[in-house]
Amino acid sequence: MGHAQGTASASPDHLSLGSAARLWNAPLPGRLEDDWRIHLARRRGQSTPRRVNVVGHQLALLPHEVVELDGVRLTSPARTWLDLASVLSADELVIVGDSMVYEHGPEFPRPREALCSIEELRSVLERHPGSRGIRKARAAVELIRVGADSPPETRLRLVLIRGGLPEPVLNHVVWSEDPWGGRGWPVLWPDAAFPPWRVSLQYEGAHHNGEDQYLRDIRRADTTARSGWHEVRISRLDLLGERPAAVPKVCNALAARGWSTS
Repeated sequence: MGHAQGTASASPDHLSLGSAARLWNAPLPGRLEDDWRIHLARRRGQSTPRRVNVVGHQLALLPHEVVELDGVRLTSPARTWLDLASVLSADELVIVGDSMVYEHGPEFPRPREALCSIEELRSVLERHPGSRGIRKARAAVELIRVGADSPPETRLRLVLIRGGLPEPVLNHVVWSEDPWGGRGWPVLWPDAAFPPWRVSLQYEGAHHNGEDQYLRDIRRADTTARSGWHEVRISRLDLLGERPAAVPKVCNALAARGWSTS
């Protein structure tokens, strides 16, 4: 992704909604991914953009809510998220929000900076209390967390907490034991973790079918066991249905490690 710059102020037109979300690499549901019309917006009070294959919008925008990304004017990450509340479901909005605030620290193999913070998402809600989908957005922001780097990881977290399980920790790092009493070095980066019970969750997407990834997964499982943790592998099938299989799967692993509902 290119470098985002500050407030933009030349042309009145800027990308918004799904068009802006694509440039921020936000994960959109299929119905929006398939809509390749360009969503252009202007500030409220100006004429609505009207062109072929363009969906025009008038938005109540503050100056800092329009930025430039590699020379392209578009709504800021937080404002893009708010505008998507008018077309996304609550869970889809959580998924996009997770992608906006997702970051990894220097102890991860691939550190990453967030596009915005949860506090910025809350602030944009406060600035625009009359926006379409505002109730949905207010509910969604309470479920957004830092550390979920894919839609399935967000869905897994939501499935587990709705299934009555403790909320897993994201961005957790398992460190090696240092024989000299120090912290050691990072050896595991689970997709989600329950540190009190040393249970780690790994979501296995389609890319795990390759031979190289398969061998890396075996090494990871061995490292997990040597570190005194128990690994639970989750597939997309575990997230389907009214009673997702991920809930009893994780519940059993936690119970075996001493967790109790009482």
